[in-house]
Amino acid sequence: MSGVVTGDAVYLGLQPARLPSRALALLLDLVVVWAAYLLISVGIALATASLDEAAVMALSIASFVLVLVGAPIAVETLSHGRSLGKLVCGLRVVREDGGPIRFRHALMRGAMGVVEILMTMGVVACVASLVSERGRRIGDVFAGTLVVRERVAPASAMVVPPPPPWLVGRFAALDLSAVPDALWLEIRQYLTRMGGLDPAIGQRLAERLADELVARTGTPPPPGVPAAAYLAGVVAERQARDARRAFAPGAAQGPVGVPAAPSGVPAAPSGVPAAPAAATATPASFGTAPPAVSATPPTAPVRRPEPADGEGSRATGFAPPA
Repeated sequence: MSGVVTGDAVYLGLQPARLPSRALALLLDLVVVWAAYLLISVGIALATASLDEAAVMALSIASFVLVLVGAPIAVETLSHGRSLGKLVCGLRVVREDGGPIRFRHALMRGAMGVVEILMTMGVVACVASLVSERGRRIGDVFAGTLVVRERVAPASAMVVPPPPPWLVGRFAALDLSAVPDALWLEIRQYLTRMGGLDPAIGQRLAERLADELVARTGTPPPPGVPAAAYLAGVVAERQARDARRAFAPGAAQGPVGVPAAPSGVPAAPSGVPAAPAAATATPASFGTAPPAVSATPPTAPVRRPEPADGEGSRATGFAPPA
């Protein structure tokens, strides 16, 4: 796999095409292009029999440039990097960041292909592909492109094996905040492929990864725990933490800095000041239960008996009208 990082910092695991598949695709493309060029050349020779030698030479050069150089450029541009030979072999030309190529990429590849493929019979392109780590020829280097495989054989499911039962929960207090993602990726790849590794090589690789993990966490593994089991236990602990964080019930939030209103309580109208925090905050905000509310209805006010006739006048000196 080729480590390609896009502009959004997304890691792409692309499988670069190697020399045999690229050579087969190029051979198919050359057969088609040369067949078309020969047919066009024969047609030009029959159509220009009455013209002078200079006109025939000019038409021959124009047909060479248009068919052998312009046609591959146009096909790669319109098909986004898939010529006829690449389509048959399951290959495609992409940018170094994994995106589709454009006209400038196809133009640079076609211009350099005249030198390293047509003029040197493909020797320069073969040597460059063998030397390059990702099988790129000179045209790919100048254009910033990469030929990758589109049809990859489906691999078996890469599942991280679970840790031994006696290690489950042993790393609950381990600080994993300083472990980088690249180290997690290496550990996961080792755990998914350790069954197919040589035992001695797998042991050394597990010890190296365990040492790096201990250096990041600052806590050594329990005594007597193998390195592979230690890695599996730590990865299982991280997966458990991620699962708890992903599926933990989140409290509903209102505007920034303002807790959401409890269920069933209507929002305050515009222009009316909000109630105090102590009156509207939910119990979870403070971690205490709300004060108990008595179920006994409030006592009705005691009505004093009305004074009898004459009592009011003696008390106040005022006699009501008859």
